[in-house]
Amino acid sequence: MRVEIWSDIACPWCYVGKARFEKALAAFPHRDDVEVVHRSFELDPGRAKGDVESVLTMLTRKYGMSEAQAEAGEDNLGAQAAAEGLDYRTRGRDHGNTFDMHRLLHLAKEHGRQDALIQALYRANFAEERSVFTEGDERLVELATGAGLDAERVRAVLADPEAYADAVREDEREAARLGATGVPFFVLDRTYGVSGAQPAEVFAQALTQAWGERSPLQLIDQPDADADACGPDGCAVPPRG
Repeated sequence: MRVEIWSDIACPWCYVGKARFEKALAAFPHRDDVEVVHRSFELDPGRAKGDVESVLTMLTRKYGMSEAQAEAGEDNLGAQAAAEGLDYRTRGRDHGNTFDMHRLLHLAKEHGRQDALIQALYRANFAEERSVFTEGDERLVELATGAGLDAERVRAVLADPEAYADAVREDEREAARLGATGVPFFVLDRTYGVSGAQPAEVFAQALTQAWGERSPLQLIDQPDADADACGPDGCAVPPRG
């Protein structure tokens, strides 16, 4: 079974939702048969790469909150993250463009390091004092190599703005086709969708339901069920007449 997760590194509920989903997956009896794929979704796709502001400033400007309301929201997120065993800095974080991070996540997918990289990016953005937005490409190189990617390959991708750009945009178009208007958005076997950072119990129920309703292969009626075929032991050779 495949679970696709649309998310953005700038999304705190994606950070929390990933932890809740993984808690459910860890207890799922068929967890070793579940493939998890992370898909791209930008919350602020029109933001220029160098346009960085504090999270609190972004919240007050974009959502019309007072500073006190923005701080209360961050405090609530910090409490929600802590309940999942996650570190979360409620003050002093930055907000910026995440397009390059999504491009690197597609590179990481090719090398089987996607989950390691997204977790590194989440931790850097939400828990660490250093910004993922203000230190330039070398900060992303540092995080990507820490997740197991080759530094020169990472630098080459960052130097080429077209590298994996189409893959990011296709993920975003697919999210729109599936009806996703926000993240995190979880899709199980392209049959069930779960929107938001739901409790682990909801993810457990979704996994169980999606697994239980997987349709076994149905063979059509056929006159010769033992017709010649190739298999692990070779191909049947009809005897000579």
